[in-house]
Amino acid sequence: MSVYDKLKDLGIALPPVATPAAAYVPFVQTGNLVFLSGHIARRDGKAWVGQLGKTMGTEEGKAAARAIAVDLMGTLQAAVGDLNKVKRIVKVMSLVNSTPEFTEQHLVTNGASELFAQVFGDRGAHARSAFGVAQIPMGACVEIELIAEVG
Repeated sequence: MSVYDKLKDLGIALPPVATPAAAYVPFVQTGNLVFLSGHIARRDGKAWVGQLGKTMGTEEGKAAARAIAVDLMGTLQAAVGDLNKVKRIVKVMSLVNSTPEFTEQHLVTNGASELFAQVFGDRGAHARSAFGVAQIPMGACVEIELIAEVG
């Protein structure tokens, strides 16, 4: 089954690449690796604002991370032209806007990791880091960046 068939089965339509909010590009390819800049969580076209452990719980954070994964796949498609060319999701780095007491950043990030596994199968299994941070641009609850190998 192609990546696009899986996306269709999940009811996911990929968005176009978002315009960068600062002095950077949305992706860079070097050799067979594509590096995607950090994508913040968005809801209803605006930053999904919140702080885990204060104004949001783990499940809402997980939904925000899943929404970012959809945006990341839209950017990855723009970078490589066809998501079926993705050989591997190599690395995911997740920043979770959270209180010092919140310790479930890894569970929040599962929202993205689980979707990549659903869409790409074994090619979606990746190395990962999940950090709690004091703030993310525009007050977003989660930001995720990605590295993929293409062929």
